[in-house]
Amino acid sequence: MSGEDDEDDYMNMTFQDPTPTTESSVQRAQRLKKESRARGIIKSKAQIAQEEVAAREKALSTSMLDDPRSKKSKGLAMMAKMGFKGGSLGKKAEDGQPSGKAEPIKISMKEDRGGIGLESEKKRKLQEAIEEREIKSVKIDPLEYRERMRMEREDARLETQLRAAQRTAERLDDEKAGIDADEHSSEEETSTPKPKPISSRPLKSIPVLYRGLVRHREEKERDRRMRYDLEQSLSRLPTYENDEEDEDDKKALGKKHVTYSTADDLDEEDEELDEFNALELSTRLSRLVMYLRETHQYCFWCKMAYPDAEMDGCPGVTEEDHD
Repeated sequence: MSGEDDEDDYMNMTFQDPTPTTESSVQRAQRLKKESRARGIIKSKAQIAQEEVAAREKALSTSMLDDPRSKKSKGLAMMAKMGFKGGSLGKKAEDGQPSGKAEPIKISMKEDRGGIGLESEKKRKLQEAIEEREIKSVKIDPLEYRERMRMEREDARLETQLRAAQRTAERLDDEKAGIDADEHSSEEETSTPKPKPISSRPLKSIPVLYRGLVRHREEKERDRRMRYDLEQSLSRLPTYENDEEDEDDKKALGKKHVTYSTADDLDEEDEELDEFNALELSTRLSRLVMYLRETHQYCFWCKMAYPDAEMDGCPGVTEEDHD
């Protein structure tokens, strides 16, 4: 043998894997402590939900045929014997390729407690609301909308002034006729009826300028007293009829129903009042203002009565004159 054969061939040498070192007791204790600490960490709901979403996405993105467990599946084995080799199912096209779906039906996770179909119903209603709003926005002109809103505010202001002028005209007429001003009760409802009965004078005898105000007040007061009588009758104990009781005894025992006198024509139609209410608010207000000036020398805009019909010091008849 030559000297070259005695030398080691480093190019063709093979090295064996090093012998694994045994784990020391300290390393084992540290490893167990680390694993125990990891198991003891309580995950939050957000972390658990995130892990569930990640696992679900991973499962959906992985083909069932690529899963190692599919080799042991009896169902796939039976399908393979029938010629299934993966891919889409269904009838084949002219080119020989399957025309079916290659991707599975995607799942939709339901996270609320609503019934099936509720979400689609909400979407349908929302879409209808959006379409209706778009139709309205297209039809309504911005200038027309602003003009309509201005007119509505003006009508509300005129309505307030009209009610105030009607109350003023009624008060001044009653003072002139010597009627107590306390007879006209406030329109605010109270829990108990007032002792003064409703005025029984015919409504058609009241000037049409403020007849609607009196009519509305009497109807409201009548309804309130009827509700009060009904509540009182339901709260009373059942009683028996006694022929020996007189009218005072029946009234004291609550057996006699209290009736209230109202205007005889309260429920009748009033064509004159209907015609007056059909007028424009500004026209009705101007008639009331002129009635106060001519009858009582009172200026509604100045909020004061003048000593004579000349009304010296009043700027004018209209509201613009008092600006």
